[in-house]
Amino acid sequence: RKIRQGKGKMRNRRYTVRRGPLVIYGEDKGVVRAFRNIPGVQTASVKDLNLLKLAPGGYFGRFLIWTESAFRMLNKMYGTLKSGAPMKRGYTLPRAQMENADVARIINSTEVQSVLRPKLEAPAAVPMKRNPLRSMEAMTQLNPYAPEAKEAEKKRQEKGSAEVKKRKAASKEYNKKHKRGPDTFYKTLMKAFEAKAQADKKDDAAEEDEE
Repeated sequence: RKIRQGKGKMRNRRYTVRRGPLVIYGEDKGVVRAFRNIPGVQTASVKDLNLLKLAPGGYFGRFLIWTESAFRMLNKMYGTLKSGAPMKRGYTLPRAQMENADVARIINSTEVQSVLRPKLEAPAAVPMKRNPLRSMEAMTQLNPYAPEAKEAEKKRQEKGSAEVKKRKAASKEYNKKHKRGPDTFYKTLMKAFEAKAQADKKDDAAEEDEE
């Protein structure tokens, strides 16, 4: 036995003992007195069995010792499949729902498979539609000339190419013809304000001279 951990030591359960065999008897003819002094060995009447004694802590596999009188009492308490239980009115042992528990063999038998519907085939996977504007492979399927056109456009946009030089020359010619520099609308508008500002300055200077 071992000393219990925690506050249980102060609550009249100072020691813990490992569970040992369980002796199940039908008639107590000195059985309890014979085993009560052996550590770990417990006794129980066949009429007072419970799950905590048969499987302590919820673990199955405890060593059970049955007496002959206990086995005889089981037949009286629960009966058999052919006869009822003498000590329990209206009680019968649960009968298995299936005589053959091999479910896989039953399902795969010819009798069952001949009645079942045929297996459904999975639908064909629909490929995801790709955007030709983002995928060059999809654009090539629509337009086989797309890679050549992209390469030509790339060369045309390169710095120092004839196309770039031609575009810059056209831009300079347009600016020279339509954008006259100082004669733009904004600068013309601002010149009017500058002339008015200069006239106001002259008037102020003349008033100061008169004073």
